Amino acid sequence: MVVYTIGGNPMINLIDYVKTNTNSILEQNQINEIDNMIFARLSYMPFKHIDMCAKETIQSIAMKMQDLEQAKYIWGDDKPFLQELGKAKRYKDIAVTDYVEILDNSAEKQFAAITISLPDIRYISYRGTDSSLVGWKEDLNMGFMENVPSQIEAVNYLNDIAQKYKEDFILGGHSKGGNLAVYAAVFCKDEIKPKIKRIINADGPGLDKSVIQTPAYKKVLNKIETYIPQSSVVGRLLEHEEEYQVIKSNQKGFMQHDIFSWEIEGDKLVRIERVTTNSEIFNGILRDWLKNTTPEERKDFIDMLYEIILTTKATEVSDFRIDTVKKIGQILTTYKNRKEEDKKEIEKMIKLLISSTIKIIKESRKNEKVK
Repeated sequence: MVVYTIGGNPMINLIDYVKTNTNSILEQNQINEIDNMIFARLSYMPFKHIDMCAKETIQSIAMKMQDLEQAKYIWGDDKPFLQELGKAKRYKDIAVTDYVEILDNSAEKQFAAITISLPDIRYISYRGTDSSLVGWKEDLNMGFMENVPSQIEAVNYLNDIAQKYKEDFILGGHSKGGNLAVYAAVFCKDEIKPKIKRIINADGPGLDKSVIQTPAYKKVLNKIETYIPQSSVVGRLLEHEEEYQVIKSNQKGFMQHDIFSWEIEGDKLVRIERVTTNSEIFNGILRDWLKNTTPEERKDFIDMLYEIILTTKATEVSDFRIDTVKKIGQILTTYKNRKEEDKKEIEKMIKLLISSTIKIIKESRKNEKVK
């Protein structure tokens, strides 16, 4: 077990927490913020590779998945994480139901969710982006669309589950899953909203400005709990009106998005005062670029890049580990053969991004000198 220390106190991660709390009991009104992170991560497990019954327990899922090869898991730590959950008294007998997974290339939709039965409350866990290219494309589509297909699926899922069960709900997710949890809470049926007790967004993007301004969003705002690591990139995207908690990660840069790198002390995530300068710079660059481009320009740019990437026949991000040089060559050749007006549009958008980068970095350095 890897242990970090701050002020002499041991720092652990999610897997370590499960190991050290293996004999504790999860009781009503005792679901802490680490439990919430654990349940948010649980929806990432590779359920499609096993025969999922209508009702499983975490232990039965762990047993069915114990022989799955590592490549079937989205993240390296997911397999040991699940196996520890399956042995822990606190978690092993928790029921998991209503698994749904949709991957639709034509609709550019990637969605998955599970419902977790806790003492007198149910936790709907929405999965974030998986390793599919279409999942990443859907994320990028948030940069020019008011809503994306997985957000609509998230609302429908909540409406269906709330009709099926009488208990109250916690909605949660990591990355895009956190975004889906918030979106579902905003746009679900009005009679469901009082049953939603908490909304957990673990380093997920915000929402489109048009959503933030709605009365429906204001109604659930005080229920949203957002957590981001100190160098957050994903969790700073789009619009957030809620306050967020900055969490200490033992990774650097974008790798802090890995929820297994978030440090824990006792039964709480370790807080720090503010995000890093790099997080502020990235956020500033993206906002400046968005301000200087239209939704139509962003759509055309992202669609063209995606079309070029698809000529490699890749469907998963991991596909680029195989014949990498060949795939890069295909991308460059495809770009070269695009119409001149397409190439000019791509180059224009890249130049605007470079211009935003130079501008924001200069402003950041100037502000540092003033301090």
